Amino acid sequence: MDTDLAAAYARCRELHREHGRTYYLATRLLPAWKRRHVHALYGFTRFADEIVDRTESQPPAERAAELSAWSAGFLAGLRGEPVEDPLLPAVLHTIAVFGLDLEDFEKFLRSMEMDLTVTDYATYEDLLGYMEGSAAVIGTMMLPILGSSDPVAAREPARQLGFAFQLTNFIRDIAEDLARGRVYLPQEHLAEYGVSVADLHAGVATGPVRALIKAEVTRAREHYAAAAPGIPLLEPASQACMRTAFQLYGGILDEIEAADYDVFIRRATVPNHRRAAVAVRSLLTRPGTPVELAA
Repeated sequence: MDTDLAAAYARCRELHREHGRTYYLATRLLPAWKRRHVHALYGFTRFADEIVDRTESQPPAERAAELSAWSAGFLAGLRGEPVEDPLLPAVLHTIAVFGLDLEDFEKFLRSMEMDLTVTDYATYEDLLGYMEGSAAVIGTMMLPILGSSDPVAAREPARQLGFAFQLTNFIRDIAEDLARGRVYLPQEHLAEYGVSVADLHAGVATGPVRALIKAEVTRAREHYAAAAPGIPLLEPASQACMRTAFQLYGGILDEIEAADYDVFIRRATVPNHRRAAVAVRSLLTRPGTPVELAA
């Protein structure tokens, strides 16, 4: 591996370690040769997301221009043109090694563009349209790297796991997203429980707010249930990683439930002792064993 490519993979790994604490832990359970490719995909998605979020003090047009320029560099790299970027060489190499579907990357970048201008979603179907590019495609990008005995059957569960992970993040990070001017919970759900955006800004877990969050937790768990059949279909060497990610992200919902659905008092995180126990248990679980959220 040439020096620039090795440095790009290292940069992606650092981004993953810094920003993806739960998923990074799970990735450590993969065979070493697979890890760098997962880091590359995480680095790609994280860096694009950082362009959108870390530049929020800039006018939308400037942020859009920066994202567009970075995306253009990525597309140029796909055409075989030289790339001057600290992490894109790793992504381009991973795409080439596994023959990843370029449409997934195009959908992802379109969803990142939406974050520059779209601040809320009227219906859950609208939100799913956004999450198709921001989350579901991450699952289908990952599938060839993880490997599967039946890629066709594993595809929809992989998409569902993307939805489950991202909806978990949306529920946990309501206050953080509000600070960025975004409300990811659909307006139809807020209206159903008599909750306004102003109520969310108040940061108080009233009865209606708790009922709303409880319903969203239930909805997220439905996506986890739809994703569960895909994990036993993965290559045996990949199952411990995804079992761990499945349990730990799902564990965030447990923490929210334990706080009586008050997502404002603290950011829900899975305690370190549980994280370690889940990883060990996943390593000891026989490949092919069905997976479900911990009780």
